[in-house]
Amino acid sequence: MAERRLILLAAVLVAMAALFTLWNLRAPYGFILSLRLTKLASLCVVGAAIGTATVLFQTVAANRLLTPGIVGFDALFVFIQTMLVLSLGGAGFAALPALAQFGAETAILIVAALVLFGVLLRKGGDDILRLVLTGVILGVLLRGLAGLAQRLLDPSEFAIVQQATFATFGAVDRTQLAIAAALLALGLLAAMRLARHLDLAALGRVTAMPLGLDHDRIILVALGIVAMLVAVSTALVGPITFLGLLAASLAHAVLQSWRHALLLPGAAIIGATILVSGQFVFERLLGLQSTLTVIVEFLGGLLFLFLVLRRPRP
Repeated sequence: MAERRLILLAAVLVAMAALFTLWNLRAPYGFILSLRLTKLASLCVVGAAIGTATVLFQTVAANRLLTPGIVGFDALFVFIQTMLVLSLGGAGFAALPALAQFGAETAILIVAALVLFGVLLRKGGDDILRLVLTGVILGVLLRGLAGLAQRLLDPSEFAIVQQATFATFGAVDRTQLAIAAALLALGLLAAMRLARHLDLAALGRVTAMPLGLDHDRIILVALGIVAMLVAVSTALVGPITFLGLLAASLAHAVLQSWRHALLLPGAAIIGATILVSGQFVFERLLGLQSTLTVIVEFLGGLLFLFLVLRRPRP
């Protein structure tokens, strides 16, 4: 039954992708198709990466309320953009080679995450709570430093920072997109190979280890995949904090399965579908350009509050 639902989710994504690509298509067909397919690919890559990463992170943390953004990925990205503009100026920031900037930002985010995970998980998977709390504190610190630095910018440079730190799919470089897609494929493949181990890891360290699972190693590998997926999606388009919570929650609700072999591709498909369908509605039907991420964050925030405030069933 869950397998059929996964196939249905994939069919919905294909249908929405076709609508997004072909709706009201006009001449010059080749040029417009090229632009639309590039944007479609970026929407799918980012949605799939964030959805997959969130399921992995929630399994590691044993908490469906959390997203990878809790450990400060978004705050670090904003801090990097702010410091680049502050040190180079608006003209210098605009002159940076796009591919080099993308590679450097991805590397910094991955390395920072791996250092954080490695330092805080030296005692094994039982240190997950300490990891989450430290990530929250570091996120607050980085946001504070970024806010302080932004006060030193003139209005034009501040506008550049605001634009650089707001997720946008309108001008994604194809070379960067190809690199991001390749890293996403590697991350998905690695996550699917861990699926059976993650099923056991979700039972908890105390239960999983007597069953023969090297729990601490699986946790570290899963967090490494999370770091790569979130880093590459954030460096590509910018941070989208609550998309993963939406995708993961809907995957659990629709598939009604504990098997990661279904949850991981399900969350990836749902994440991509949310972005593609949302962009289709706002761009094709409503004629808007920059509202999608705001709506996604708003709905994700409402879902987070609902999950937090919901009373447990007796």
